[in-house]
Amino acid sequence: MFAFKSLQRRLTVLLVVPVTLLLLVTGVFGYHFIQGILLKEWREIAILRLERAAHQTDMRLREQKQWMEAFARAGRDPGGPEIQGWLLEQIKSQPGVSKVNLTWDRAAKTGGGGPLRERSAGMSPINYFYPPDKKTVGLRGELLDQAGRPLGRLEVLVSYDYLIKDILEEGWMQAQMACLVSDAGEYLAHSNPAMKSRLCLGETHNPLELAMLKALKEKPYATLLGQGYTPAHVIGYYKLHAAPWAIMLHAQGSQILAPILRFRFYYLAGGLLCLAVILVLIRLSVRPVVLAIHEIAARADLVAHGQYGEPLPVASRDEIGRLTASFNDMVAGLKERDFISNTFGRYVDQEIARELLSRPEAMRLGGEKREVAILFADIRGFTPLAESLSPEATIHLVNRHFGRMIGVIQAHRGIIVDFLGDAILAFFDPLDGPLGPVVHRALKCALEMQTGMAAENLAEPRYPELHMGIGLHVGEVVVGNIGSESRAKYGIIGSPVNLTHRIQGQAQADEVVISEALYRQAPEPPAVLKSFEARLKGIAQPTLLYVLETEGSRES
Repeated sequence: MFAFKSLQRRLTVLLVVPVTLLLLVTGVFGYHFIQGILLKEWREIAILRLERAAHQTDMRLREQKQWMEAFARAGRDPGGPEIQGWLLEQIKSQPGVSKVNLTWDRAAKTGGGGPLRERSAGMSPINYFYPPDKKTVGLRGELLDQAGRPLGRLEVLVSYDYLIKDILEEGWMQAQMACLVSDAGEYLAHSNPAMKSRLCLGETHNPLELAMLKALKEKPYATLLGQGYTPAHVIGYYKLHAAPWAIMLHAQGSQILAPILRFRFYYLAGGLLCLAVILVLIRLSVRPVVLAIHEIAARADLVAHGQYGEPLPVASRDEIGRLTASFNDMVAGLKERDFISNTFGRYVDQEIARELLSRPEAMRLGGEKREVAILFADIRGFTPLAESLSPEATIHLVNRHFGRMIGVIQAHRGIIVDFLGDAILAFFDPLDGPLGPVVHRALKCALEMQTGMAAENLAEPRYPELHMGIGLHVGEVVVGNIGSESRAKYGIIGSPVNLTHRIQGQAQADEVVISEALYRQAPEPPAVLKSFEARLKGIAQPTLLYVLETEGSRES
């Protein structure tokens, strides 16, 4: 790796050079892509023209066949000989017909006019033959009597030039060669005199001709390109329906691909011009981008050390401006998150934390007095249980338990104050609202915690079952930031907190025990399993407590 002394130089090298290479590579691949498109269009046009030429050739062949078959059928008419004579003259006068041969068998000639009426009741399928002159194509049909016995034959020689004259008139094939080849690859006729000595495709081991010979056996039509980046030769063919032939066209690749070659030159010139313009624009744009990134990087170093500072000025509305604005938003979010984490800890819902931050007491040490619902939960028999497990299993068990309980408390908008060993202290703050809804949430939260504990035990049967006792109480406490300027924590203090802890101590495994004060504050009386009086430490008189019905108590 190269060592760069400045960010501007790094951007110049690592941005300009890759962009330059990218433009060059894109130009090369772009040319290949465009070349492929143009070649595809040319092939489609070539196939359409070959199809049209093949269709016209088929029509000319079928027309000659129809005249020959009409001649054969005319023998069944009363004036058959006269009609056949007229038809014979018509066949000779057809365009492209160079010669007509009518031959009768010797047996058919006897009998004067009588047998002539029966000679040509029909004709066998017409076959093709190829005279040695390579200028005509022959059509031969056997004349049959009514019993299907041969009486003679009719041969019609059609000029090759007439059959393929439409091919030679196509503009894209001017000055090129057109051929008729059989399905086996034999040359039947061609327009280039230099090809007279050629007999079949592939006899010179030309790769392009060998490829066409293979394609003839597999496809009804195709266009094939010769070797080379710009193919020296191009071949296209289309099979006829009326005869076992194919029309083949042979062209110079430079003529066919001339538009592509011109496009290559224009594309190269345009690409170089575009590259020069882009290089100039990149050069002009690098310096302000480098300065903006340098400023953001310097501020990021300060943020990494906890120095947030003032927001960076957003000097533009482009991508750099949006990057600066996003950086400012990120720093503001980190600043708020750090404050929330330092003030409320990790286990306060973000929505509740923001609501608390909007209050004046959340931003200073101390707090204010107000009534809240307090929840204290503790795992029963955890100490002997922990002694029987390995340290890893103990930590896993506690983390799994706290993970599920934290989710339940947060779902009911509870604020977790602390984790005391295997116990959880949380409270539900009404803020400026009534206490009743908060008490209702605290009751639902405690019951769902017990339900969650049962599900937790079922989820991992390989571990010992955990059982929890929960105590709930309401009372006036001090709510706010407790600690010092260097370290403070959002929580509650007051005698109701201690009383809640003692109420929790009265709960048996899987029980939820609530105070009479909380019971009276509930909007709807909760379902109570039983009530009892208990003497709690610090309280002279017995305290009335209620044990709530849980899913486990109803099942038992």
